Amino acid sequence: MSLTAAVKTLRIDGRDLSGRQEETILDVARQHGIFIPRLCEMEGLSDVGACRLCLVEVKGQNRLLPACVTAVEEGMEVTTNSDRLQKYRRMILELLFTERNHVCAVCVSNGHCEMQMLAQGLDITHVHFPYRYPKVEVDASHDRFVIDHNRCILCTRCVRVCDEIEGAHTWDVLGRGIDAKVITDLNEPWGLSETCTSCGKCVHVCPTGALFEKGRSVAEMLKRRQFLPYLTLMREENE
Repeated sequence: MSLTAAVKTLRIDGRDLSGRQEETILDVARQHGIFIPRLCEMEGLSDVGACRLCLVEVKGQNRLLPACVTAVEEGMEVTTNSDRLQKYRRMILELLFTERNHVCAVCVSNGHCEMQMLAQGLDITHVHFPYRYPKVEVDASHDRFVIDHNRCILCTRCVRVCDEIEGAHTWDVLGRGIDAKVITDLNEPWGLSETCTSCGKCVHVCPTGALFEKGRSVAEMLKRRQFLPYLTLMREENE
C-alpha cells in the first residue's frame, strides 16, 4: 500500500486535516489541539469507548460516534462541539455522578479530579436525575493503596494499565451493567492479591478519587501520569 493511500484527509470543526488510516478521530483532533472530553481514554492505553464523553457528530451519520474508537475516513466531516453534543455530555456526566456516591468536598482528589474538571467546564451546577446512593465498599486492605468504589466510574484505566503496561492483570471487571465493579484477582481483597506488584500505576491513571495512596487527605492526591507514554514507547521499541 502506498503512503498516499494510507493518509486520510478529513475536516474537523471546519479545519482541513489529515491522519493515518489507523488513527482515530480523537488522535487527529489531539494532534491539532482540538479538545474532545473523555474519561476512559488515555494516551498509551488501548481504547475501549466506555465513558462515551468523546461522542462527536459525523456528517451523514444519524447517530453520535465515539471519537476514541472511530477510525478516520477519507472526506469525513466531524463536529466536536455543538449544542446537541453539550447536552449529551452533560447528561452522561450527571448520570455518572448519580450512579455512585461522589462527594467532592471530602474527596482526596478534590481539585485534581478529571470528572470534576469536566463538570465545571460543562457548567454543571446540579444534577437532574435521582441519586442511587448505592452501598459500596471501601477496600483499604493493601499496605499502600485504597480503592473507594463510591468514586469508581468504571473507566477501566486501572484494568488496562495493569494488563498492558505492568503485565500483571491484577484488575478486572466483575458483573454487568449498573452492578459492575472492578476487582482484584478472583474478587479477593486487594491486600491479599498474589499478582499485584504494588507499582501504583493503576492509582495514577485513575481519573477520580477511586484509587489513592494511603495517608492522603482531602484534595491531597495528585496523579502522576508522565510515566505512561514513556513506558508505552519503550515497550513498542522492544517488541
